[in-house]
Amino acid sequence: MGMFVQNNYTMSNGFFVVPKPVNEPIYNYAPGSPERAALKKAIEHARATQVDIPMYIGGQEVRSGNKETITPPHDHQHVLGHFHKGEAKHVSQAIDAALKAKKAWAALAWEQRAAIFLKAADLIAGPYRYKLNAATMLGQSKNAFQAEIDAACEIIDFLRYNVAYMSEIYGQQVGSGKGMWNRIEQRPLEGFVFALTPFNFTAIAGNLPTSAAMMGNVVVWKPSNTQIYSANVLMEIFKEAGVPDGVINLVYVSGPQAGEVIFKHPDFAGIHFTGSTAVFQDIWKSIGNNIHQYKTYPRIVGETGGKDFIVVHESADVAAASVAIMRGAFEYQGQKCSAASRVYISSKVWPAIKERILHDMATFKMGGTENFENFINAVIDEKSFNKLASYIDAAKQDKSVEIIAGGNYDKSVGYFIEPTIIVAQDPRYVTMCEELFGPVLTIHVFDDVKFEETLDIVDTTSIYALTGAIIAQDRYAIELATRKLENAAGNFYINDKCTGAVVGQQPFGGARGSGTNDKAGSMINLLRWVSPRTIKETFDPAKDYRYPFMDKE
Repeated sequence: MGMFVQNNYTMSNGFFVVPKPVNEPIYNYAPGSPERAALKKAIEHARATQVDIPMYIGGQEVRSGNKETITPPHDHQHVLGHFHKGEAKHVSQAIDAALKAKKAWAALAWEQRAAIFLKAADLIAGPYRYKLNAATMLGQSKNAFQAEIDAACEIIDFLRYNVAYMSEIYGQQVGSGKGMWNRIEQRPLEGFVFALTPFNFTAIAGNLPTSAAMMGNVVVWKPSNTQIYSANVLMEIFKEAGVPDGVINLVYVSGPQAGEVIFKHPDFAGIHFTGSTAVFQDIWKSIGNNIHQYKTYPRIVGETGGKDFIVVHESADVAAASVAIMRGAFEYQGQKCSAASRVYISSKVWPAIKERILHDMATFKMGGTENFENFINAVIDEKSFNKLASYIDAAKQDKSVEIIAGGNYDKSVGYFIEPTIIVAQDPRYVTMCEELFGPVLTIHVFDDVKFEETLDIVDTTSIYALTGAIIAQDRYAIELATRKLENAAGNFYINDKCTGAVVGQQPFGGARGSGTNDKAGSMINLLRWVSPRTIKETFDPAKDYRYPFMDKE
């Protein structure tokens, strides 16, 4: 797409109001539904095709020739296509392309930028819905419902709500004294933004670059290698929606290669990150070490790990608690930053909950995403599989814990980890503390009289503070948990699972070791991608330096 900037033209004048965003309706893919047929057709087509995925730098599709194979995690012998791996020079080219595009993009009227991203949302809601969902199902091993709430609905919501937040931010103005006019303009950051996105949510991979770009910034985007298959579809959508060349540049390089170039560049203006706590801390150190090289202090925005909890009080509804635990821990194989991975259950309700959970887990079907009856699919890759298997093996050898469900794994066809429950007498057993990122849940049963003491344990067990839940009917217990766990979770749920935040309803993010809590899906996040300028205009300026207090008596 060529860049054309007219110098002599008449601006249209108007305080434009963007369409009021509403959350995208979730399709249910029930047997016989038209959406089920359309999605199955998209999956068949994707499986029958091998794609050759380039990097996108400026207006160019860049093919390095150094190709890496993409396979479904649940069917690792089937080839979906290849992507072209980049190196340091491609990162430099992407930065150059971004900076070249910056002036025209930043100068474009905000309603024109808004229109591009509203169009992208409508393209995903309509013609691209099944293609993007199918890519997420095959490339990231998400079942139909998990793909729908992520790859379709959440990315649509991010785009539409962010456009509304953008217009709200531009509309926020200040008061003016007599004889003057004060105004605030929100400038894009000076330089480029680096978006580093994870494998587990296509929506996050779409939101991290677009939220910054929407505010007039230019972006270098590096996705996780295990999400490139659906990232390529997102890029196709952004291009069709009219994102100009160079505004979002997509490169496939290793993290260290990217960091080596980006964090030493004088025009580095910010990073939008979702990934591991250790990587984010290393990035923060690199930025600190290079701080003297930058034109401006970079914005550091990150959502990192979680060790998310559910606390079940003795007054809890057993059915509600059981479903919250099952869905919270095992949907998408526990590979959500928000997934329940440690649960504290009152000894009074534990027998009934245990019976119900074990009954439900016996009905779980596990396999590929192409069979819609499967609730559980594969974990993302062999590295993840091996890590989870090692924790399960260690638990089998440990006399202090008991595996009451699952405990098996098999990578012959795909990276399948059976949903596993460990019951630990010690509330600080290793799997109660460390982030596993898989379908392994650890439960600690506490004595009912130790409810308050257990809340203190929940608060101090983990470095993370992302999501958490209290399940109780007793309002005093709910209030106590809400107060005592104030800093333990940035998204806190009462009588619900600890996953499933919805854009515009539950802005997402946590603090402590879980990130900067800049709340994706809210105005707070977009404010990080602008730098305000205050303009004061005086209509009748002073003509004499003397003040009245200086006059003679």
